[in-house]
Amino acid sequence: MTARPSFTIGIEEEYLVVDRETRDLVAAPDPAFLDACRERVGERVTPEYLQCQVEVGTRPHATVGEARAELAQLRAGVAESCAAFGYAPIAASTHPFAKWRAQTHTRKPRYDELRADLGAAVRRLLICGCHVHVCVEDPDLRIDLMNQAVYFLPHLLALSCSSPFWDGEDTGLASYRLTVFDALPRTGLPDVMSGYGEYERLVERLVSAGCIEDATKIWWDIRPSAKFPTVEQRITDVCPRLDDAACVAALYQSLFAFLYRLRARNQRWRLYPHTLIRENRWRAQRYGAEGKLVDHGRAEMASFADLVEELIDLLREDAETLGCGREIRHARRIAAEGCSAARQRAAHAAALSAGATPREAMTAVVDMLIAEFVEGCAP
Repeated sequence: MTARPSFTIGIEEEYLVVDRETRDLVAAPDPAFLDACRERVGERVTPEYLQCQVEVGTRPHATVGEARAELAQLRAGVAESCAAFGYAPIAASTHPFAKWRAQTHTRKPRYDELRADLGAAVRRLLICGCHVHVCVEDPDLRIDLMNQAVYFLPHLLALSCSSPFWDGEDTGLASYRLTVFDALPRTGLPDVMSGYGEYERLVERLVSAGCIEDATKIWWDIRPSAKFPTVEQRITDVCPRLDDAACVAALYQSLFAFLYRLRARNQRWRLYPHTLIRENRWRAQRYGAEGKLVDHGRAEMASFADLVEELIDLLREDAETLGCGREIRHARRIAAEGCSAARQRAAHAAALSAGATPREAMTAVVDMLIAEFVEGCAP
């Protein structure tokens, strides 16, 4: 029997930088801004594809509580650095009214190559995500558990949706981010693979054909990390509230422990055709936590709130072992109140009802996102 993985966890978040006066994005931040961030939080903060973005990443942690504590420090440090320049960060996957054509990309060889290679598809990439890594040391086990975890990706997406607006309009989707990201190649659900060797052969085929330089340019919703011995989920929007981000991370970590426990009992989660998984992916993208997903075991629709209860029951034992029982139970609050997309729409509607202009209503959404960014970040 393959040794139990460590299941250590790391979280990466991408943020948008807005001007506190206009609430629009800062297309070209002061060159000293990133240095100021690094002075406060070190090399845990890096530039992203667009200059109006920054990314942070925690170190590996044994528990979600530890990862959350570091993420709180990173958020607080970025917020403090922004304030010194008249900026503010938001953790939303799209900006409510910013224009993608007005943004400039970070001058870096990798980003220059992406712009030249992918055309308008990458120039529209005014989106932010949250990536969660869970360590599974054995490469073949990494692939086996990843194959099974795909079923639950739409559930994680529904909890995280934070991109209902694009270019000043309501898109009708809870996660418009995926619509933008899916225009890139090598995105979406991964192939089902028999083991790590098959994955390596797939990467080598793409490299030898001249399609990609390395595995970092495979941007699936979930993938073996090219840098760490982890399975990295990339489907989720970034969560404005820290507690929501911790919930998504806890569910993901607990899921891998649960799937390993099944394996130890000579059991496994059923692999469904990806056409069926994509149906739930779309429904989560469209409706977030307010809609229904297909329970593929029963072949019928189920309310997301009911599915959350089933998921909590399924993962409870493993979550308690990992010390994140409280964090996974937070999914009930998201299911009851709605994900960020629902809160953003409510803030927008409330501002309009109070007599705000369309632009002022969008500004009210940005103000809410600014406030939510630092919720729970106090030491």
